[in-house]
Amino acid sequence: MHPRLTSTPAAATVFTMVLTQGPVSRVEIAKRSGLSSAAVTKAARPFIEAGYLEELEATERTAPGAGRPASPLSIRPEREFFCGVKITHEELIGVVTDLRAQPLVSAHRPLATTSAEGVVSALAELVAELLATDPAYGERCHALGLAVSGDVDKAHGVVRYSPFLQWHQVPLARLAAEATGLVVTIDNDVKSLTVAEQWFGDGVGTSSFALVTVGVGIGCGLVVNDRVVAGAHGVAGEIGHIPVGGDEPECHCGGRGCVEAIAGTAPLLAAARAASGDASLTVDAAIDAAHAGDPAVREVFARAGHAIGLAMAAMANLFGPERIIVTGDVPGLASYGLFEEQLNRSFAAQAFGAAADCRLLLRPRSFEQWARGAAAVAIQQHFALEGAPLPGLRSAGSEATGATREGSGPQRPRRLTK
Repeated sequence: MHPRLTSTPAAATVFTMVLTQGPVSRVEIAKRSGLSSAAVTKAARPFIEAGYLEELEATERTAPGAGRPASPLSIRPEREFFCGVKITHEELIGVVTDLRAQPLVSAHRPLATTSAEGVVSALAELVAELLATDPAYGERCHALGLAVSGDVDKAHGVVRYSPFLQWHQVPLARLAAEATGLVVTIDNDVKSLTVAEQWFGDGVGTSSFALVTVGVGIGCGLVVNDRVVAGAHGVAGEIGHIPVGGDEPECHCGGRGCVEAIAGTAPLLAAARAASGDASLTVDAAIDAAHAGDPAVREVFARAGHAIGLAMAAMANLFGPERIIVTGDVPGLASYGLFEEQLNRSFAAQAFGAAADCRLLLRPRSFEQWARGAAAVAIQQHFALEGAPLPGLRSAGSEATGATREGSGPQRPRRLTK
């Protein structure tokens, strides 16, 4: 961590603005943030001296008749690298990213066991493999972010409960740090992806938005007034456990009628098998049958869409996001077209007033992008930027700025092969 560089609010503001919106001039930083020009210069100087920021060649004057042209500040993306890993119950997906959380290389490693010891051992091997692909990674990568589904205590580095891994009170951050020698940050996988979207993706330019994930589980990340909402206990946004189905079916959390118990991959497949009378039906076959017009299987997907739509409406009614980004993994999004109409209908019917006007965006994301989210959280933690303000993102032209800033948008990393 770099407390000397981000020890003041001004330093965090300046670095965060250049990181997420750069290149940007000192004059523009001052205008957007309310800081004085002298304060911006003072805050930027240590980052320039440490090699994290650089001044680009002056391109234009700040105003007609002004003095010398402005020299925009820009991130040096390869000054430091970060490792991010998404942990599923079947495999580890890892990436190495630059300072802008752009994946440079990726690798997958199947899991032979979901025991904490077995996962950490495989994790150490994967991280070593990733960092060995370039000497610069080994030299300038000091931080590792881990994304895990379930109830994660980020502050203490503990996975309190992960249903798909069947973990309870696992001190993952400490175990991973001992195994890899890196500084480790862990967070819920959906919240990690939300951070990446907020700083580097479709959340840029939006003060309040929600990220809904569809797949093995149904998750939600919330950003309100430019801050990711964790809640007092770190489980804010768990729309997968909003009861929308009455007393049935039973959910793995112990509740009943939860969205996840209806629309998660496993219960959805079980319902499709029951509806079709084919106990050997696979998820892909269920999707194919529904696309082919099987009414019973189509009804299963429609019910899932109805459940998700109700949960999204409840969430929208509570905090009124500007947009909702719907994403997930295969087969979650592969089946999206089968429940999209019902989802939209149920959302519109249940959302109150103007809450129904929020924009819905479908954004497929590969597991590499979830690993990128873990790296984004590690970047925040490494520079003590969590909760840093994002001034100016809603200023005039911010949509264009967000869409064209250097390094914007998820990019495909180089994939390691065995």
